Amino acid sequence: MLKLAKFLKPFQFPVMLVLVLVLLQSLSELYLPTLMADIVDKGVVTGDTHYIWKIGGFMLIVAAGGMICSVSASFFSAKAASGFGKLLRTKIFSHVGDFSLQEFDQFGTASLITRTTNDITQIQQVLIMMLRMMVMAPMMCIGGIIMALSKDAKLSLVLAVAIPILIIIILIVQRNAIPLFKAMQVKLDNLNRVLRENLTGIRVIRSFNRIEHEKKRFDEASWDLTQTAIKVNKLMAVMMPTMMIILNLTTVAIIWFGGIRISNGHMEVGDMMAFIQYAMQIMFSFLMLSMMFVMIPRASVSAGRIIEVLDITADIKNPTTPRPPVSSNGEVEFQNVSFSYPGAEMPAISNISFKMRQGEITAIIGGTGSGKSTLINLIPRFYDAGSGKVLVDGIDVREMTQELLRKKIGFVPQQAVLFTGTISENILYGKEEASDEEVRHAAEIAQAAEFINEMPEGYNTLIAQGGTNVSGGQKQRLSIARALVRRPEIYIFDDSFSALDFKTDAKLRAALKEETQQSTVLIVAQRVSTIIDADQIIVLDNGEIAGIGKHKELMETSKVYREIVMSQLSEEEIA
Repeated sequence: MLKLAKFLKPFQFPVMLVLVLVLLQSLSELYLPTLMADIVDKGVVTGDTHYIWKIGGFMLIVAAGGMICSVSASFFSAKAASGFGKLLRTKIFSHVGDFSLQEFDQFGTASLITRTTNDITQIQQVLIMMLRMMVMAPMMCIGGIIMALSKDAKLSLVLAVAIPILIIIILIVQRNAIPLFKAMQVKLDNLNRVLRENLTGIRVIRSFNRIEHEKKRFDEASWDLTQTAIKVNKLMAVMMPTMMIILNLTTVAIIWFGGIRISNGHMEVGDMMAFIQYAMQIMFSFLMLSMMFVMIPRASVSAGRIIEVLDITADIKNPTTPRPPVSSNGEVEFQNVSFSYPGAEMPAISNISFKMRQGEITAIIGGTGSGKSTLINLIPRFYDAGSGKVLVDGIDVREMTQELLRKKIGFVPQQAVLFTGTISENILYGKEEASDEEVRHAAEIAQAAEFINEMPEGYNTLIAQGGTNVSGGQKQRLSIARALVRRPEIYIFDDSFSALDFKTDAKLRAALKEETQQSTVLIVAQRVSTIIDADQIIVLDNGEIAGIGKHKELMETSKVYREIVMSQLSEEEIA
């Protein structure tokens, strides 16, 4: 947790103020039993009413001062902890934003969400408690012991027996709690993962009538977490009554032995009453410490999980001395490029070499798992090539800043992603400063204008979370419009026409050809009809190039391409 302390630096003043206020509150609480002892011994015993009113009034002032300090400390501790949580969440969000896809795969989406929300909340809660208790508990404990000794040193032997027993109980609870808290956070990750899969895949679940199966999965994950939580709460349930028993037995012992000392004339009644209160303060300070010792392990587990994310150094970084592009025409070249996923036995792509030029359409086709998506992910540096070079405008992409590289690219992913907001806002995601005219032009080229105009609010129609209120084909067309409004030098379409009917597909490709004459275009497709007119077709098979050329050339030279074509087109269409 100490590694995260740097996020408290902007809140040094509130933290220091909390410590001072808690110190004053502790002093007021330590002073009150002494004042009460004076009232009993010097006022009640002697019948001095004036003294009782005088000291009683002073006690009220001290108590009111302690209350004001307590309320103020609560306010400033909450303010500091909330600010700390905000900074930490922002840091994690921005840090995760720099991750390559490889690092995302390492943690998983569900775990990253849990770490950014639940784990930080755990630390916030403990921080509020620590700011209050890390001063109060030791102060009340040490101060209470000193004050108790000042009242009667021999009676303090009762505390010498009770305190070690309390410490042993706290250590036993802490030792057993830490592994359980670690397990709870992992099981919470698992529960979030199951929940997320259920919510995002609800259509598939219902269509295959797997609702009962998913309920069972969720119940198992929930019950697994519940069982661990029950174990933790059992520890707490045992600890609290045990400590209260010790507390009450200590009180009985003080009254027993204190009564003997009073009868022998070694102690006054007021001092014994004050001693009991100091004993309570000492015990409650250990009770506060025990609560801290129970919560700190869970917070330390959460802190460890957060530090684990922050300690990850992104594989993909901007170069220290970036090189400017030789030209600005969007030319892309692969030179003997190979790439393997972590832990994979075989490379995803091997020895890939080809060139894409401005004004040309390059298409990639191949079977499932042939490496098509892997190949295109290397151009915008979602991954870095294991060997070889990926050049954009004559410069290795690893020698360009990611911002400059990605400004050159209009990327349409295989799975169309839309954000909550209006249709216009989703298209503007590609170019924030685009005019309304540019937005409409991009939608027309993407063949989206027709269905947008039919909507009640047109371009101001709200897109639901995940784009659930538009069809798959409409999603793809809006994703294409988002790339088109950017007017990039390089267009990458990763199987972005699969949800379109043949008529819309043909109209879109014709419009794109006209629109992208000054750009380099790369299309990944499963349909031969989508890429048949491409200037260059690259055939991938098991991560290697099985053929490269135009349609007619490949029909003669590439067996793999010929098999793909014959599986999709009739003999008349091929002819």
